[in-house]
Amino acid sequence: MIRVGTVVLFVAVVLAAGCDNPATTVMAPGADPPGFTEYGAHPCEMVGEVGFVCDMISPEDIALVPDSDWAIVSGAQEGGRIYAVHKADKTATTLFPAAGAVERLDARTYPTCPGPLAEGEFRAHGLYLKARREGPHVLYVVHHGTRESIEVFDVDGATSPPTLTWVGCAPALSMLSLNSVVALPEGGFATTSAPTDNVWEWHTSTGWRPVPGSDGTSPNGLEISHDGRWLYIAGWAEEKLTRISRARSPLERDEIQLGFRPDNLRMSVDGSVMWAAGHTDRDGNSITLPRTPLSETSNVAAIDPETLEFRRILEQPAINGFVSSTTAIQVGDELWLGSYRGDRMAYLTMPE
Repeated sequence: MIRVGTVVLFVAVVLAAGCDNPATTVMAPGADPPGFTEYGAHPCEMVGEVGFVCDMISPEDIALVPDSDWAIVSGAQEGGRIYAVHKADKTATTLFPAAGAVERLDARTYPTCPGPLAEGEFRAHGLYLKARREGPHVLYVVHHGTRESIEVFDVDGATSPPTLTWVGCAPALSMLSLNSVVALPEGGFATTSAPTDNVWEWHTSTGWRPVPGSDGTSPNGLEISHDGRWLYIAGWAEEKLTRISRARSPLERDEIQLGFRPDNLRMSVDGSVMWAAGHTDRDGNSITLPRTPLSETSNVAAIDPETLEFRRILEQPAINGFVSSTTAIQVGDELWLGSYRGDRMAYLTMPE
């Protein structure tokens, strides 16, 4: 069943005349366009109504710490970190890797984990925070670098900034390349893998197994309904969103076309709306090859998880240092945006 919602465009910022615009970069004939911003090359100043949290490496994904002044942000390129960003001060603090980091392997829950991460390249891609009413929250992190894996941390949200304790990992199967992750209500997690074009689950007792109905979804981002009955898969390469049922027979699968390439998905605190962030070209059209990543437009859609109706609430032209938003989440009365290709997060007043 295909349902396409009405799209409403909201242009949050018009770049001021004379302001540097990456879309105007002239490339030498035959040269490959740059894929990532030059870190620290552009001033950390507001552009129109858009502010920034700077001095970050590839802030790709964002998760909120419940009842806390902090959000946790992943750094997806080499040299990236797990950051804590203060909601009010808009300052970033490195949580991991960091001197004095606590590591305590839960070998019973993660029996295939060989131990803590070795020193070396660390890249935190997608992340998901599973809130707990009592005891520490649990943070699942897609990791690239010294191993391809899901790394797991306990999160003490009562400290300021939050404190991470590494507790285990699930090394990926050799044919998998992981991107996004969500916790499952019964335990374990689900994660996307582009090379295999599907979603996989991992549980302590069964290990890795493919998720039925997830083949052919062009998976990138991933989200789960509050009741755990539905998975939502962002199909980046095909500009689509797929919803599949869990633990239901017959399996149900719905798709919608979003009109841009969706990257990460984020559910609101009350589960009433889901945000998809992703990309179009510099003119707001579908991306075609060859890409020019540093001139691509950031898009955000607000999606009803029940009906799959949606409206596009943001079309943001590229800004030096911030391009091609990969995630969007509401923080108070603001919309926060991550960027895999940038050296800063962005924030602006929440579009209506």
